[in-house]
Amino acid sequence: MTSPNGYGTLDGTQSSWVTTASGNEQSPLLAKTISSPRSTRVSKYLKQEIDRRRADLVLLLSYVITGLLDSSAVFIWGSFVSMQTGNTVYLGLGLVAPTEGTRWIRSGTSIGFFCAGSFFFSRFHRYFAPKRRWVLLASFSAQLVLVTSAAIIVHVDAERGGDLRWEVLVPLALVAFQSSGQAVTSRALQYSSLTSVVLTSIYCDLFSDPLIMAGLTQNDERNRRAAAPVLLLLGAMVGGLWAHSSVGLSGALWTAATMKIIIILAWCFWKAEPGSDSNDDNQP
Repeated sequence: MTSPNGYGTLDGTQSSWVTTASGNEQSPLLAKTISSPRSTRVSKYLKQEIDRRRADLVLLLSYVITGLLDSSAVFIWGSFVSMQTGNTVYLGLGLVAPTEGTRWIRSGTSIGFFCAGSFFFSRFHRYFAPKRRWVLLASFSAQLVLVTSAAIIVHVDAERGGDLRWEVLVPLALVAFQSSGQAVTSRALQYSSLTSVVLTSIYCDLFSDPLIMAGLTQNDERNRRAAAPVLLLLGAMVGGLWAHSSVGLSGALWTAATMKIIIILAWCFWKAEPGSDSNDDNQP
């Protein structure tokens, strides 16, 4: 039995206090943060690799967006925002006779920002795992922000036309920058032919395919190549309807933004690649 000491405490209490204090001196001042089970699950889910099987459906949807934006942009602004082959031709014609119009300047702006976007998105995907869920979500979220910003600028702009006002050049640059993100995604998902910004090579590959007459379920590559121009044509028709309406280009941009949201939701619930939960757990 412990006896009271001269300070009104028990000897055992003093010994216990000393032991506790000694232990506290060796413990860190800030306790290590312990993640909750829910946050851990969310983190693991976002770090999963997307299963690329059937991901070509998302890329084919991007062709609708390209047709939608390019048709309305050419009608209103006089230049493309995605397919840079036409812009290169416009730029060449303008350099020969630079005083005859300003379309070549808008085309050059689109080319420059498309190239800048390709530089940015490709390195973003390359630095992180290209097919990681959060990387695809971040990429298309950035595209959504750019398209929405362009839509707001065009919507509040009272004038209509394709001159060199900032209300034309800024949204043109924003949409061209984001268009490259779709093309880079096709590389990340290993569907290099579905860039959503080129059709000439698809026409060539489609009609030079030795199995072009194969059954519907026997040639997936042929099916993708056939669907791409049809979907772009569909988007171009919708974009033309917007351009000829009172809503104009902003209607096409808001429609494209809505389709971006659909793609983002698709990536949220897309099936993960088998075994991706156990791979690269320590990587961002």
